[in-house]
Amino acid sequence: MTKFAKHILSITIFIGIAYLLNSCANVASPTGGLYDEAPPRLLKSNPPSNALNVTRNIIEFEFDENIKIEKPAEKVIITPPQHNLPVIKAVGRKAVVELKDGLLPNTTYTIDFTDAIVDNNESNPLENFSHSFSTGDVLDTLAVSGIVLSARELEPSQGIYVGMHTNLEDTAFTNVPFEIISRTDSRGRFTVRGLAPGEYKVFALKDDNRDYKYSSPAETIAFLDSIVIPSSMPAVRQDTTFVDSITIDTVKSINYTRFIPDDLILRSFETGFKRKYREKHERNTREKLSVFFAAPTEMSTFSLLQPSIEGDSDWFTMERSLGNDTLSLWITDTLISKQDTILLKMDYLRTDTLNRDVLATDTLRFLYKEPRQSRRERKEEEEEAPKITFMGVNHTIKSAHEVYAPIHLEFEYPVVDFDSSKVSLEHVVDSVFSKIPFKFTADSINPRRFKVEHKWEPAEKYRFRIDSASVHSIYGLWNNTLEQTFSVKDLDQYGNLLLSIHGLVDSVDAYVELLDKSDKPFRKVKVKNNEALIFDLDPSQIYVRLFVDNNGDGEWTTGDYETKRQPEMVYYLPKAIEIRAYTDHEEDWNLNDKTIDKQKPVDITKNKPEERKRRNLNESRNDQQQRQGQTQQRGGSSPTPRMGSGSSGLQTQGGRR
Repeated sequence: MTKFAKHILSITIFIGIAYLLNSCANVASPTGGLYDEAPPRLLKSNPPSNALNVTRNIIEFEFDENIKIEKPAEKVIITPPQHNLPVIKAVGRKAVVELKDGLLPNTTYTIDFTDAIVDNNESNPLENFSHSFSTGDVLDTLAVSGIVLSARELEPSQGIYVGMHTNLEDTAFTNVPFEIISRTDSRGRFTVRGLAPGEYKVFALKDDNRDYKYSSPAETIAFLDSIVIPSSMPAVRQDTTFVDSITIDTVKSINYTRFIPDDLILRSFETGFKRKYREKHERNTREKLSVFFAAPTEMSTFSLLQPSIEGDSDWFTMERSLGNDTLSLWITDTLISKQDTILLKMDYLRTDTLNRDVLATDTLRFLYKEPRQSRRERKEEEEEAPKITFMGVNHTIKSAHEVYAPIHLEFEYPVVDFDSSKVSLEHVVDSVFSKIPFKFTADSINPRRFKVEHKWEPAEKYRFRIDSASVHSIYGLWNNTLEQTFSVKDLDQYGNLLLSIHGLVDSVDAYVELLDKSDKPFRKVKVKNNEALIFDLDPSQIYVRLFVDNNGDGEWTTGDYETKRQPEMVYYLPKAIEIRAYTDHEEDWNLNDKTIDKQKPVDITKNKPEERKRRNLNESRNDQQQRQGQTQQRGGSSPTPRMGSGSSGLQTQGGRR
């Protein structure tokens, strides 16, 4: 071999080694295979499923892999209800349930795990797993199913007990624990198993104290007016096998036993009862004392204990919320506000342990400590010329004002004197300002708020003005001049909506509410002649809800078990409406086209079912592997020049190698 050939061979070997080292440096780390999506598989149980004459109170389940039990106290439901909490645990491949209550004779027991049992590695749930056995010669096998929805928003009621009574007296729900129970899943659905033939009353209960009965008016409940008689019937369902996502392989007819009723709908509600008590009191400024209550209540009374003054009836101005659950006392007497400590005697209503409102008396201590001020800050403050301080004011005027919106004003402090002659509203036409009449009203519960009303003309320009020194606060402060020019939106910036409603009883009032994307109402109109007409809607995506106003008070009314009054019915339009500017929208709405559990659009449903993430994880792993494979094909991040396909040498650019 010549010297030149040896040199070429050495270069070739060197390039080959460099290429191999570079390839090794860019090998991706292994990501493993796809995630296991298979749930645990039951191998055997002791006692066996549907066993009779069972005497043991420890039930064991063996699976094909190690398992965990998630949230057993919440997810695992045992019928009949257990007064002593059972022991529910996972031991390797076994699930063990130990019943602490003694076994009742001639009784069917059902342990419903729902989706609590998962495998130890990937937490794949074993869905709808339940186990039944009997302590007698007969196993009760009937079942009823349905859904629980919140009555006002038609939201799935998650994790609420559903119980049944063979005692058909009304007092059974309030005095006797449930005989048989189940619990709703993340979709609000339930199945009560292990029922014997007979008549039942069905209830739902958010059982705060776990006594399995309606023992507190603060608990969320639901009840059916009718009696339920469970039964079964033979049925056939179609089981379809697919070759791929669109190609059907086989369709099999499978016989099974259908337990009915399986379409019960319970509407859960709270009675509106809330325990009354004082939450806190505070004094964030010298002039203002605030008291907060846990629930709306009757007006409280106050007596000043310290400092002592003669006649304390007019030493404060009251500001309150609509339900009196927030009270603010604005101190009008400077001799009192200058005190660092104020003692106040307050009489108010408090709910006792028997849920009765009783009169309570507290002595409240309000402390105020001036913020620390440095010597330098005090000196600078003393040297500065006195500043003129005006009372602040907020308003709701927008440069492009809504055609239907009044003007709201809120001042910094309570107002004692308001010279309405110095308040003006002007219509502006060709730079000519013409005063026009308007309605000016003070708020009934807040001495800082006022409202200005006028029927605005679309696309017209206005000017609102409050002259300086026309509003006087309780602390002697005056307002500065407020002047705001604005234009009212033209009608072509709005859309209108006409709803033609079918399925209403003619003699009953009803109201339509328009909802935003967070399911909150922003407009309400009364249904007239089975129609609801709403003008001047901003372009947006909206949703629609209707409630039947049985008592004619113009508001949705909750239920009451004591009087057996169901909450007023609510319906949702099962889709969103896209409001466009300068457009009239018409919708035909049959309230009974769908059952109420299928009406609410998913977009605004808050209690969405728990979604399994295993498929997403597998898709992510596939994407990661594909990206790494593409990186390897490209040579990773190596700076080595790319070889052309089929080329015998390095690619050249601009005539250079």
